[in-house]
Amino acid sequence: MKSGPIILIEDDEDDKEIFQTCLAELIVTNKLIWFNNCAEAFHYLKTTSEQPFIIFSDVNLQKITGIEFKRQIDSDPQLRRKSIPFIFYSTSVSQDTVDKAYIELSVQGFFQKKSSFLEVKNSIHMILRYWSECRHPNTR
Repeated sequence: MKSGPIILIEDDEDDKEIFQTCLAELIVTNKLIWFNNCAEAFHYLKTTSEQPFIIFSDVNLQKITGIEFKRQIDSDPQLRRKSIPFIFYSTSVSQDTVDKAYIELSVQGFFQKKSSFLEVKNSIHMILRYWSECRHPNTR
């Protein structure tokens, strides 16, 4: 696994706990940094000296949606240069939202949360393995 923290923007505490348990069972040693809102996550991304490994964001969040959050990242030259893989990971997925994510934004993945723990764990494992192997601007 590549180094750097895994960022999770999720306002449902139960979903956060499931995600955290999956990482533990997969023996992922990256630090998980959880935000329940986009404003705090954006502030962290702007001020941290760490290079995050990946961002998982829900779409349906309070105040600022995941779509608006990704738009903020895309419009910030400093954050665009960081080239942090950005994955939408959401319970509800509409085709309109998927279209927006890929056509209007530079999202790297859009996944619907699975219903069983094993399916969730398998999805997270697959995503993390992919981004561990993938070459992108942060691969050195």
